[in-house]
Amino acid sequence: MTAWVLRATVLGALVVACRVLLDGFAMVSWPTYGTFWRAACLLVIIAAAVTWGVRDGRTGDDGLIVRWLAAGLGAGLASSAVCWALDQIPGIELGDAGILYELTSAASFIMLLVFLPAMVGVAFGHSRARRSSETAAPATEQQFATAN
Repeated sequence: MTAWVLRATVLGALVVACRVLLDGFAMVSWPTYGTFWRAACLLVIIAAAVTWGVRDGRTGDDGLIVRWLAAGLGAGLASSAVCWALDQIPGIELGDAGILYELTSAASFIMLLVFLPAMVGVAFGHSRARRSSETAAPATEQQFATAN
């Protein structure tokens, strides 16, 4: 499977699961704790993107920006479309947003929610990989040429 498709599928499914748990269960059961549950869902998605980004950054692959941009776009569009379809089912309330809103505003927010933390993770992973390779190389004494 293509690397960005795997990332888009996993993170899109995570977004759908968080939205269903948040809007379909948590907000109905504990409406006064809405801010806490929204923050918890955001942190779960951001933590997943950062962790995966750090893993990618440590490998030293090229083309990670395009890979993560495509993954964010795929996760945003797919999760928004799935959430809109689930919202059409009676008994599942996900906010009653229209298809135009879901495929534009919500998808772009989710794309940035995946892409930006992943880029932070990639940068951190690159710096950690560079630092570990510098410390792994044995220190050698510098030899100076003698002037005759």
